[in-house]
Amino acid sequence: MESWILTIVTFLPLVGIFLILPVSRTKPNLVRQIALGVSVLTFLFSLYLYFNFDSATADFQFVINVPWIKSLGISYFMGIDGISLFLILLTTFLTVVSILSTWTAVTEKVKGFMISMLLLETGMIGVFVALDLFLFYVFWEAMLIPMYFLIGIWGGPRRIYATIKFVLFTLFGSLLMLVAIIVLYFLQHSYTGVYTFNLLEMYKVVLPYGAQFWLFYAFALAFAIKVPLFPFHTWLPDAHVEAPTAGSVILAGVLLKMGTYGFLRFCLPLFPDAYQSAIPLISILALIGIIYGAMVAMVQKDVKSLVAYSSVSHLGFVMLGLFALNVQSVQGGILQMINHGISTGALFLLVGMIYERRHTRLIEDFGGVAKVMPIFAAFFMIVTLSSIGLPGTNGFIGEFLIILGAFKSNVVYAILAALGVILAAIYMLWMYQRVFFGKVDKPANEKLLDLNLREKLILVPLVILIFWIGLYPKPYLSKMEKSVTSLFELAGQKSQALENNPAGTLISKTLNVKQYSLK
Repeated sequence: MESWILTIVTFLPLVGIFLILPVSRTKPNLVRQIALGVSVLTFLFSLYLYFNFDSATADFQFVINVPWIKSLGISYFMGIDGISLFLILLTTFLTVVSILSTWTAVTEKVKGFMISMLLLETGMIGVFVALDLFLFYVFWEAMLIPMYFLIGIWGGPRRIYATIKFVLFTLFGSLLMLVAIIVLYFLQHSYTGVYTFNLLEMYKVVLPYGAQFWLFYAFALAFAIKVPLFPFHTWLPDAHVEAPTAGSVILAGVLLKMGTYGFLRFCLPLFPDAYQSAIPLISILALIGIIYGAMVAMVQKDVKSLVAYSSVSHLGFVMLGLFALNVQSVQGGILQMINHGISTGALFLLVGMIYERRHTRLIEDFGGVAKVMPIFAAFFMIVTLSSIGLPGTNGFIGEFLIILGAFKSNVVYAILAALGVILAAIYMLWMYQRVFFGKVDKPANEKLLDLNLREKLILVPLVILIFWIGLYPKPYLSKMEKSVTSLFELAGQKSQALENNPAGTLISKTLNVKQYSLK
């Protein structure tokens, strides 16, 4: 089973689609139950990865490598390491939570909605497990289609504008990345005599700095748009505000992490010298994003828009950690990807729950909500404290490691990043105070119903993760440590090889991987 587990986890949601297709549109509850059942089963299979992952090695694990298009050097090549492990678990977990959150929120075209959600899950998991660049690009583009429909069909009043903006931004970056992949493919052949899209084989090639520079920025632009890194962030607030709740949860929780993941998986090991030369530029853009996102969030009148801009700020922290370029900062960046998915995903769920009751997200339309919805207010407070990085919550661990690593790299950057933490506390707590405290001065708020059992079941696992990571992060950090360390070793080795031979060369040592093939 070990060699096929990634295939099962990746494509099991597609089985759910085939089960849903014959179901009549007049049976939406059956459609929901099938989608939920398949997503839960996918999550349970993904737990096999966690419990059988060997944290003592940096090797890629659960590898499957089957020739696909031999003449072009394309393979069905999948595997995971400590960097991708938790992103897969986050994807399968948030898909379950998102589908469960739609039970009463999505009442029209339920069949199409669930098909889109399951198709999106396959695309997202595929991005994190693909070790063949062609396969990676197929998954990268495939997940755009269901997200396009989720926002465009089930979104808000400005959904068409938001959808087109999202797709155009993403496609622009993706096309540049495709050109870079093709160039890299031919450069690989010029050094080795072999045409291949195998990522681990490409890791062995040391490119001259000129080639690294152009290829790095082609990849980096695609990933920066996805993060999104300032100034490529303008599509995000529109997409978040117009997306249905489940779409916002997946968008914030998983899709944005594809950009940060891309920098680690591709840009650093493939183009280490160009990556290092870009540190000042990317770090400054990350810091602008941290402070700008926080200040714009502070003046938002719509709660969902506020949470959307907070994502720009939080992802700025992740990018700062990845480009501080030491083990602590990168581990903090990876952990903060997970933390952001949990905390911001929970915030979007909570905003969606109160929107179902009041059909408004304007802060001024609330006030005194804690008096009529005390359980809801308690959950919202826990998630708010997690979002601002209170010690004891998951947000603190990630931000602490990032700032600690940034201090080792550049003290000024670390101080400016710490300012972002203060601003986050201001805009989140001010929003909470206006929504939940004070008098209940609007009649529509007096009869609000508190959370029901289904909504509590959705939020409890998220709260457990908030405190688990915040109080005991070792199980997460230990599984990624070897992979991060090995990544630095590979990048350092390639930089040394380039220094010895500026024209580029081929190194023999790379990350070990057990090869599985079917004849």
